[in-house]
Amino acid sequence: MAPSLLELIEAMPSGDTWGPPTTTETTLNGVPYAPFSKGDKLGRMADWTAEGKERERGGRQQYQSRYRDQIYGAGGPGGLQTVFNIEGQNEENTFSLVDRSTASTRGRGFGGRGSAVFRGRGQRGQQNQRGGRGTFQRTDNRGGQRGGYDPRGGRGGRGGRRFGWKDYDKPQRNREASVQPKDTWRMLEEIDFNRLSKLNLDTGEGEDLDDYGFLYYYDRGFDKQPGAPTSVRKLQVLDRAAYNVSTSSDPVIQELAEKDEATIFATDNILSMLMCAPRSVYSWDIVILKQNSKIYIDKRDGSSLDMVTVNENAADAPLEISEGNKDQINSPGALKEEATHINNVFPSQVVVESDTGKHDMNNEHPFYNPAEETDPPASKAYKYRRFDLSLEADAEPLHLIVRAELDAVVKNNISGEDQFLTIKALNEFDNKAQGSGGALDWRSKLASQRGAVVATEMKNNSCKLARWTIQAILAKADLMKLGFISRASPKNTSDHVILGVLGYKPREFASQMNLNLNNGWAIVRTFVDMVMKAEATEGKFVLVKDPNKPTIRLYQVPMSTFEEDDAEDDGMGAGMDKVDEDGEQE
Repeated sequence: MAPSLLELIEAMPSGDTWGPPTTTETTLNGVPYAPFSKGDKLGRMADWTAEGKERERGGRQQYQSRYRDQIYGAGGPGGLQTVFNIEGQNEENTFSLVDRSTASTRGRGFGGRGSAVFRGRGQRGQQNQRGGRGTFQRTDNRGGQRGGYDPRGGRGGRGGRRFGWKDYDKPQRNREASVQPKDTWRMLEEIDFNRLSKLNLDTGEGEDLDDYGFLYYYDRGFDKQPGAPTSVRKLQVLDRAAYNVSTSSDPVIQELAEKDEATIFATDNILSMLMCAPRSVYSWDIVILKQNSKIYIDKRDGSSLDMVTVNENAADAPLEISEGNKDQINSPGALKEEATHINNVFPSQVVVESDTGKHDMNNEHPFYNPAEETDPPASKAYKYRRFDLSLEADAEPLHLIVRAELDAVVKNNISGEDQFLTIKALNEFDNKAQGSGGALDWRSKLASQRGAVVATEMKNNSCKLARWTIQAILAKADLMKLGFISRASPKNTSDHVILGVLGYKPREFASQMNLNLNNGWAIVRTFVDMVMKAEATEGKFVLVKDPNKPTIRLYQVPMSTFEEDDAEDDGMGAGMDKVDEDGEQE
């Protein structure tokens, strides 16, 4: 008969503990015993190759093999493992394997099996480059770059260094700030991009207040077979008057502020930079003016916001001259001037200019004065739109008015209605040069691998394309046209050719880039709140992007800041920049 439960309980020991008896012995058959480490992998009885590989590679693996038992605490009480660690290392250091196999005397290719054959890109920065000035070159035939393309150097051959290999070992770049803070500046806040990327604010579609200017119709002939040899056209320079008016100098914005239509005022160029701040790499600055309970998000004269960057987000961005870049025409400053020039002249070439065939807005051009100008105005329309940045906790609504720009208009093929366009240009300088970011050859790949070309540009120019997309959305444009412009020869910055034009819907393009517009509006609201909560009822503030860190700093500066250089300019002329025949701003 089986014992009952009560009998089993009574048969158990009467002490405080149960189970096997405890012992203080730490030896097993006279040999000290220690438990295995948590990091040990028990897969083989003996591994004759692992230690040899670790000895050759060294570094982290040797560190792990020597100290992992101590890290996991497997040494046990009293440090029993320490003796084995020392003795084991001594024995393994004196042990070596002997290779008795006969070495082959037959060589393979260049210098036998053991020799190294370098087939990669070659050493960077050692091209044989003659001539080339660091300054921006004019786009006419006067003073063009002489000399042809030198195919030597660069990334020669197949294979080469794996992308991203030892990127952690590269020296940190020290870029210069767009503006140097002075002693009179007081820093109010410092925010890193990680905090900004988590913000979200839904503002809706916005509403149109008024529009000015006129638009020519887009030439659909540029859309035919992008990348095909028959579609290549030379980029021409047309004498057209274009204006770049700042926020505080815009007479329409001043009139809307007097009518109390909104609290915040900005232009699409400045606002897009603030909304895309987490994507930026280069330094930039924005001036915020708080006056009469209104906030003007503005820029200073000569600001970097007016320049178009090239490969800003590339893993191997173009190097400065001070960083060892011997190719001056491919330095960041020279590429910015070249890209800005292209974007100034390209929109005027892809439209059909006709006095009878144009789309007039409700009001005339706000900045063009035919009595003073000798050149005809460029195709441009200005739309003033209002967005609601209010929160539920706000006692009063908070509105923002932005001046957005449109470049052309086109007839819809089905409905026949006019569709508004924004026109921008991507430029290729040299896909074999340093800083190209692994870009494909547009002449041969734009027609066959269009998606790969655009995807590479999204990666290398993430900030620039995001700004253009936001500007198109702010203007409520139906399409965004991207032109692909390349140099006539890689060493010639004076002559360019148009390889093709692609069109995208701004909202769809934003989703492809993973661009969150609500995050951009939340960033704007964050800095507006900081300025509004400042002690001073009126003041001037400057936002500065750190040149070497993903950080933005907000400074409160004296009211006379940046006005010393503008004392010679009067009135509205201080905010207007006329584009001359070479695409440069006077």
